[in-house]
Parts: sequence; structure tokens; C-alpha cells
Amino acid sequence: MKVPFLDLAPAYAELQAELEPAILDSLRSGWYIGGKDVEAFEADYSHFVGAQHCIGVANGLDALRLALVALGIRPGDEVIVPSNTFIATWLAVSQCEAVPVPVEPLESTCNLDPTRIESAITPRTRAIIPVHLYGQPADLDPILEIARRHSLFVLEDAAQSQGARYKGQPIGGHGDLVAWSFYPGKNLGAFGDAGAVTTNNAELAERIRALRNYGSTTKYVHRMRGFNSRLDPVQAVSLGVKLRRLPEWNARRTAIAERYQTELAETGLLLPQVPSWADPVWHLYVIRSARRDLLQSRLLDAGIGTQIHYPIPPHLQDAYRDLGWKEGQFPIAERMATTVLSLPMGPQMDEGSVDAVIAAVRAVTRE
Repeated sequence: MKVPFLDLAPAYAELQAELEPAILDSLRSGWYIGGKDVEAFEADYSHFVGAQHCIGVANGLDALRLALVALGIRPGDEVIVPSNTFIATWLAVSQCEAVPVPVEPLESTCNLDPTRIESAITPRTRAIIPVHLYGQPADLDPILEIARRHSLFVLEDAAQSQGARYKGQPIGGHGDLVAWSFYPGKNLGAFGDAGAVTTNNAELAERIRALRNYGSTTKYVHRMRGFNSRLDPVQAVSLGVKLRRLPEWNARRTAIAERYQTELAETGLLLPQVPSWADPVWHLYVIRSARRDLLQSRLLDAGIGTQIHYPIPPHLQDAYRDLGWKEGQFPIAERMATTVLSLPMGPQMDEGSVDAVIAAVRAVTRE
């Protein structure tokens, strides 16, 4: 039995009867930038994540970049970022001509280690970006406490965590700003690139609304040097339809993760660890193995698709060679890059596919 790592067609098929009329109505409206469809999704999503404001933008990277600009991050400022993350977290900092300062993750959760943050703070530090990686919340309370003591902003990167909860509260408004990606493969995915920023700060929300629209909230009146980064109505209505099903789909992911946790427990693999205060949404189910490459190869032979999130840490990418980081300076992130492997995960996976993944992993680990 072949099990792809990711197949988005079944998700479309499940919602086809709802999606197609909603998209057609949007197309027939004649309104293709902003408007009621975008405003409706923004209102629904802000309510879903428990934030007062939601501002739709073109993609997740723009959500991070516009958030940093709104916070006043300037060239030469330093922003603390995880050493273990997708490169977009770093790129947003670089696009502001600021400097990403890596901090290592916790071995247990792969998320930013709050105990390492203060040693990375300098007089030039302006913000901290915790990433809710793989759909599991970072430990926000100690991060927010450090930020308050040092007068720093907190921008949460929640690109993988739509619906996740931290100590019972939805991710979406703990920090100053929260950046979201609705890339098609996300738990809440559009039919192309899309993103958003949520916040409880009305002033920051208004600033981002202007920044996404050429620095303007009134036609031809430009208060600042802005960008063109807008969520379009077709994506907005699609996301609105999917949002109504997101809790159910996240519950399906959780059921699959629970089976993996139980039935792979004796394989010798390092399985995800979930703190008692975290309610993850399992965007990815990431195991760790010292024989990762062999495991991936054997699973491919058995018809099981996998991915590596991520094979090269940002500090070792050519894009950041100018910062002078060397191999060995962030050993936890580097160790994760050589051991992590993501198994198939998604709300449309049937029981037979889950059985096949479990059987194949067990077979390989017995070799």
C-alpha cells in the first residue's frame, strides 16, 4: 500500500460541495481586492483564535515581515529567533535589515528554549520570535516574562499552529503580534499563498492594515511607506469554509498522532513529547532516529512517503553565510537536522493508511 506524505486532493473532495458555490459567489461579486469576503474571514478568524483583530495578508512571510515593520524594527536591530525553524522566520528579520540572533531549542519539544534567551540579549535586541513548531505551542509565559523585563516585543510565528492551545487558551493573542501562514499544506490552507496577523493591539492592527496596502487606509492618502500584500477574496472565502471544519480536522490529526504515540512506543525511535500545558494540532508528526536516512529510504521502498523538516538549519544555509556562523555553534539544531523525520499526517488519512505507516516503521526498526 502506498501512502503519500501529503495529498491535498481528498481535502478538496470532502468540501467540494461547500467550496465551489462559495468561490463562485465571490467570483461573481466583481470584487477582487478586499471587501466583504476578506472582512468576514478576518472577523471569523480573530474570533477563532481569541484575538481582537485579524489582518489578512498575501502569505506567511509577509505576515512576519509586516509585523516586524509595524513594531518599528530597524536596520541593525537584533531579533532573537530559534536556531531550529523554517528559514522564513529568519528571512523576515533580514528583510527589515535587522540581525537574526539564533537561540537553541529544547531537545524535548524542538521549540525555543526560554532558559537560553537572556544570554542572547544585547543592547540592540528589540524582539523575540518564538515559533510554534510542528503545531505544538512554545512555552510562552517565561518568554513573555523575559520580554517584559527587557522591554522587548514578542512576535509569535504560528504558521503551523492553527487551533493550537497554550494552557487552555488559543494561540493567537499572547504576544504583541502573531503571524500566520495559510499555505495549502497547513492545517488551515488556502488554494495558494495566503497569511494573516492577529493581535489585541488596535494601534498595531491599524498600522499593519496600512502597511499591507501601500501605506494607506484612505485611497491615495499614504501615511507610511507600505507594501502590496493583501489577502484576496477568493482565498478568504475558501479559508472561511475550511475554518468551520478545522476543529474536526485537527481532532482527526490528534487521533492519528495518538495511534502513532501508542503503537510506535516500542520501536526505539524518539517520539514527540507534549508538555502538560500544550494542546498541539499535529501539523507535523516528527520522529527522531540516529538512522534517519536509512529509515527514510526503507520507508520509501515500502511505499511510505516522508519529509525532513528541516535538513539544513538556517545558520548553515548559504543565505546566511555572511553572518559567519560555523558548523558546531548550534549543535542541538544541527543534531535535529540529521535525525528528524516527518511521517504522513493529515485529516483525510484513512485507517488503512495509518496501519500501513505503523507496520512499515515497525518493520524497519526491527531490522
